[in-house]
Order: sequence, then C-alpha cells, then structure tokens
Amino acid sequence: MFLIRKKQHEKVKKTKIQIVREYLSRAFFITVGAFITAAALETFLLPNNIIDGGVIGVSMMVHYITKWNLGLVIFCINIPFILMAFQTLGKKFVFQTIFATGMLAIATNIFSGFHVTEDLLLSTVFGGIILGFGVGLILRNNACLDGTEIVSINLSKKFKILSVGELLMSINLFIYMGAGFLFGWERALYSILTYYVASRVIDAVLEGLDKSKSVRIVSDYYKEIGDAVMKELDTSVTYMKTMGGYSRQEKILTFCVVNKFEMAKLKDLIHSIDPRAFIVTEDVHEVEGIRVKKHGR
Repeated sequence: MFLIRKKQHEKVKKTKIQIVREYLSRAFFITVGAFITAAALETFLLPNNIIDGGVIGVSMMVHYITKWNLGLVIFCINIPFILMAFQTLGKKFVFQTIFATGMLAIATNIFSGFHVTEDLLLSTVFGGIILGFGVGLILRNNACLDGTEIVSINLSKKFKILSVGELLMSINLFIYMGAGFLFGWERALYSILTYYVASRVIDAVLEGLDKSKSVRIVSDYYKEIGDAVMKELDTSVTYMKTMGGYSRQEKILTFCVVNKFEMAKLKDLIHSIDPRAFIVTEDVHEVEGIRVKKHGR
C-alpha cells in the first residue's frame, strides 16, 4: 500500500523534448513581448516625450539628453540591476531577463523613426495599452524589463521598512519629477497616465481575461447542493469540515471553482435547494491542475 501511494505522488519528470519546447515557447513569447514594447515606445511615447516608469523611463530621458541609442541605454542601465537578481530570483530568471532586454534593444532600432500620432491623449492611451501588453507578455514568461523592480525587492527584504510597491512608487515619483523638469509638467502627467494604463493592462495579461470564481457554500443541505453542482454544471466539488464560531456546531463547507458565466446559474441552483445557504465568492486569476468531471474527461 505504501509503495502504491509513493508511486502516485512521484514527481512527473519532463522529457528533454518537453524542456526544449518550453524554452523555445518562452523565448518566442518574450521576443514578441519585446517587439510589442518597442513599438509602443518608439511609435507612440518617445516622439511625444511621454515616458514609462522605472529603468525604461530613465533611459528615455537619457536618450533625450544625449541622443544615444535608446535600446543600448536600456540594456546598459538594466544590466547591473539584473545581476542583483542572481541570489533572489535565480539564474533562469536572470538569463531570460537579459534575453528580453537584448531583444528590446534590437526591436527599438527596428521601430526607430516611426511615428503614429502627435495627439497626446491617443499616444498616452494606446501607447500605454500596447506597452502593458508587451511587458505583461514578458512577465508572464518569467522575465522582466525593469531593474527598479529588482532593486525594490532587494531593498524591501534588506531594510523591511517599505513594501515593494511603496518602494516602486517612491522611485517612480522621482523619475516623473525628473520628467516634469525635462519635458514639462503636462508631459509628466501624461506619463503618469500612461504608467497607470500600462499597469492595468499588465494585470489583465498576467491574470487572464477569463477569470474564474471560487465559491464556498455553507449549508445543511451540502450533499444535495454538491450533487446538483456536479450534475448541472459538470464540475467537481470538495467537502471540508468546519465549525461555527457562535454555534460551535460542526458544519460541512462545499467548495468549487466555476467560470464567471456559470455564477448566476450556480446561485440559482443553491438557492433553489437552500434559500438560507451562506455563499462566499472570490476571484480566481489562475487555475492549474486536473479538473475532474463526471464523464472522467
């Protein structure tokens, strides 16, 4: 019995072909993300003196002052920060980040000279959307383009005074103040708006547009509700023992994950069995593993 259980929990090892495919897939999407990011920088933001936050924003200001190659400036400024990530984030992340930064440097030279629009609002919104999509694609494949995030992680762990988010906000505050003195405060405000738009798009890319919902149901009719969910929605449920804080009585909590389109049907189903059922729902940004269905698919 012990041997059977041990065999069931053995780690599934990837074949060499699977590992190569995984690396090639990541390299492809990182490259695509880098080219999309470069397109946003060169065709929307840079011609209108609108900057991004972090290292890219600093690089854009250095490029404006010195006229040095933007891609080369981004690569050179990023390298010291990337090397800081060896201990905290690992070799794999560092190598993929160097690759992403190199691809961005190449892509910025390809898109250099293209100019889509001089309208500041259009440049801000569409530049932010395209930039966020490109950066999100890179982050989703375990790489990044911004060394300030690495610095913030290291400083947060070392000093434990400010969180990573607060440190990033502080760094970007100084960057946008610099943009205000260099390009004017109107452009600095547009730059902040671009950063906000890009960050929302990055979240959407990382979390996925098709969000699922995790649902916790407390009811005396847990068996009937569980059977109905498995039958009507074709999704599995999990039963967990809980205890009421006031009553001190043991209860059974029913847990399941459904997509957002099934939520209305699930609530109707629960209320038709037990109108007094206690229901808690939460957004689930990513679901992995085997989803057991009634037909065993």
